[in-house]
Amino acid sequence: MAAQDFGDSLRLPTAPGPAGMVPRAPFTARRAEVLAALSLAIDLGLGQPMDHMLRAMQLGARMADLLDIGPEARARTYYANLLAWIGCHADSFELAARFGDDIGFRADYYLIDARGLPMLTLMLHRTGTELPPLRRAARQSRFAATAGTAVRKLIRSHCLSAGQLANRVGLDPGMPAILGHAFERWDGKGLPAGRAGVEIPLEMRIAQLADTAEVFLRTGGLPAAVAMVRQRRGTQFDPELADLFCARAAALAAGLLEGDPWPAALAAAPGDDDLTEAGLDAVLAAMGDFADLKCPWTAGHSRAVASLAAAAGREWALPATEVELLRRAGWVHDLGRMGVSNAIWDKQAQLSSMDRERLQMYPFLSERILGRVPGLRRVAGLAGAHRERLDGSGYPRGLSGAGLDAGQRILAAADAYQGSLEPRPHRRAATPAEAAARLRSDVVAGRLDARAVDAVLRASGGHVARRRSPAAGLTPRELEVLALLCRGMNNKDIAAALFIAPKTARNHVEHIYEKTGAANRVSATLFALDHGLWERVPGTNPGIS
Repeated sequence: MAAQDFGDSLRLPTAPGPAGMVPRAPFTARRAEVLAALSLAIDLGLGQPMDHMLRAMQLGARMADLLDIGPEARARTYYANLLAWIGCHADSFELAARFGDDIGFRADYYLIDARGLPMLTLMLHRTGTELPPLRRAARQSRFAATAGTAVRKLIRSHCLSAGQLANRVGLDPGMPAILGHAFERWDGKGLPAGRAGVEIPLEMRIAQLADTAEVFLRTGGLPAAVAMVRQRRGTQFDPELADLFCARAAALAAGLLEGDPWPAALAAAPGDDDLTEAGLDAVLAAMGDFADLKCPWTAGHSRAVASLAAAAGREWALPATEVELLRRAGWVHDLGRMGVSNAIWDKQAQLSSMDRERLQMYPFLSERILGRVPGLRRVAGLAGAHRERLDGSGYPRGLSGAGLDAGQRILAAADAYQGSLEPRPHRRAATPAEAAARLRSDVVAGRLDARAVDAVLRASGGHVARRRSPAAGLTPRELEVLALLCRGMNNKDIAAALFIAPKTARNHVEHIYEKTGAANRVSATLFALDHGLWERVPGTNPGIS
């Protein structure tokens, strides 16, 4: 995350914490509100302060108004600006494996006209930073020889993931195609298809300019933004849009950096009704899935926590409305993970004190993101406390005892149990018996609530493993390969794990993609989750490319 935003996040507000939970009526939220909150999480993954995409959206909307493009195109422009980088976190694992800090890489990307030598220089600068000089030079040489293919593959994967999430959060059916042009350029030197000029949808051409101009406007002022747009006129940006921005820059930027952009962003939203309860659930579940996909270690985690926490809430005999709040909090409790680099999440070595400090802020980021939506503030309060502990040893606030209500205690226990069942870079996955023993030891030590742990363990015992469906006609061997693919393994890793040739592994992966309609790890993982095919194998970890 951006340093200035991380600094802001250290000023933690006091969280309310009644000992019990009071039933509340079902709540509603507008789609624009929830997706604006999602944009805050996207900001973190881009290495920008929260509200970056909100301001970029306002800038793009002002340009759209000057162009008088009509209400339907304006609505698409609104969401294209707000969610242009909705797929950015889904390729973080692969990006970090190549360039170290995925968030730092994306932040640097804004500073260059991303083509040719400037782009290659950025990638080489970021390659192998964790290695000794000789090994780093060797890796840089290998990368330089294959850079074009590698980057094209990453960007194609990003665009596919962006389109899937756009579909899952209920955007206009045309939005995936628009978002798929995020890396294309006016001069035709972009990726993945090399489209040029008006082949790139107008909505995306506006979003590209507004997104980058906001960064320069915020960091260097109006002259810096105008100079950047002029320099990239006709290369990255549509010349007519660049001319419009430069001619009207002062008016377009007026008040943009002053105050809270949230109210103005929502006022500019296309007219849309409140989400239904089912519609809200679908959007929150999609947000949780894609937050989990930041790391193969956590794919499916939020689904499992949501189900387990809700079941435990019923074991506790909480009111139905509070059970639903627990389910929703379970889906999105890890949304703030997008503000922490995969260089930390994927590290197998011991974390430094700075690493731990950054990691321990992610629950607060989840709360801050969700808390912007009035209808999600109770969900935000639950999500923000899922790593707190009764003895005050948790994070981010170090709350204890009376500061944690029943729902927060249940969610903490559910997350701890489910997390133990999953592998992490530094440890294997625990068996259910081992995970239960860990929870009971935390009760003895005063860290977790005994009643919450009992409810979670009773609920976990009632869960019946989903039977694998014959979805897409996958063979038993292909199901094995799919499980390894979902865990982040490449063809070489899969071959080693299954004692088969790399070419055979590649063939299996190609068959899986053909049968499921998937085209990358992210879409294959979502297919596996949706069809009950995801099974973690205790004691194993994903492979590292």
